[in-house]
Amino acid sequence: MSEVSIEVFRKCVLIAGVAIIVFSCGSERNEISEKEEERVETIADLGALPLTATDPADNPSTPEKVALGRLLFFDPVLSGNKDVACATCHQPEFNYAEFLETSIGVNGVGRGQSRRFVDPNDIPFVKRNSQSVLNTAFNGLRNHEEFDPAAAPMFWDMRAKSLEQQALEPIKTLEEMRGRGFHENQILDEVVGRLGRIPAYRDLFQKAFPGDVAPVSETNLGRAIAAYERSLIAPNTRFDQYMRGDSNALSTGEKEGMNAFLVTGCAKCHSGPMFSDFKLHTLGVPDTENRKESDSGANNTYAFRTPSLRNLRFTGPYMHSGKFATLDQVLMFYEDIAGGKLLNPKVSAKQMDPLATHMDVNFKDISRIVEFLNTLNDDSFDKTIPESVPSGLPVMGR
Repeated sequence: MSEVSIEVFRKCVLIAGVAIIVFSCGSERNEISEKEEERVETIADLGALPLTATDPADNPSTPEKVALGRLLFFDPVLSGNKDVACATCHQPEFNYAEFLETSIGVNGVGRGQSRRFVDPNDIPFVKRNSQSVLNTAFNGLRNHEEFDPAAAPMFWDMRAKSLEQQALEPIKTLEEMRGRGFHENQILDEVVGRLGRIPAYRDLFQKAFPGDVAPVSETNLGRAIAAYERSLIAPNTRFDQYMRGDSNALSTGEKEGMNAFLVTGCAKCHSGPMFSDFKLHTLGVPDTENRKESDSGANNTYAFRTPSLRNLRFTGPYMHSGKFATLDQVLMFYEDIAGGKLLNPKVSAKQMDPLATHMDVNFKDISRIVEFLNTLNDDSFDKTIPESVPSGLPVMGR
């Protein structure tokens, strides 16, 4: 055999060997994926919430910060037109969420289902369903993983990290709080300037941030609201009591519902103490009709973050578009997509997350699962609303 032929033979052997290795690795990855898909989660994949929240290193909580943050949360002075407060769309009686499909922020009036736009109006509805602020102190908390509140994922598309960042985003958003009077790059300077001109706020910021040369600042605005939001926790549901050792905290039916929750595959995404993997998933949820454009989610993939399942009794309607009024409708949606139905025409079958399409939710399981989900409610959270705010504006806005 010539030297050329020998060299060609060696290359062929090498290529064949690599192909075998690649094929083997690919088969192993497929096998692992199938095993993960077939695995049935157990109660160990869930968890009780801590009884206290963890603060980021650069924003330790103090009573002064929480008190300031509460006033800011309910004060419409933070909005461009001074008509919307954080609490307009995050109301204590609705678990710091709101009983609307998608919210009416700027240029709105009224509360709850009676809220409407004021004529004339050129402001759109808020893009997505108002998520609860309650327990967001625990966003990102996962079993057996280090928890960093400074990196906690926020919003349906996870575009912000930490409550400190999250607190400022609605102020900058046109339809939520900013309105048309200010550019996105101007509004925070405007708001900080307003706060600095109110003597009561100057005093409160000084007490909350005593070491700062200029305590009334954008950074401290976010820190104060975040400190208040971290005080809004509900960690003592009957499920939490059960996980902490009280076997009588759940009824036999509720325990059966928990088993159905695990067996049907719900816990593949709704896991850990917050019942969320804090990942993005494409489910093909129908769009809200409140907006003309389709909501394409994170990175235009129609993916949205897994929401927590805690305190759902108070936070309907559900999903990012608010299209489902009841938990039964949510579970029936999962039954539909597992059966091959596509409910959003913008989302193709190949885009759908297999963790959802391979679920085994049946109509007979729905009532039991809902019964279990109701054990995740804790109504003992702080619902205090200030009688007045330093700006003198109406508490919670118009």
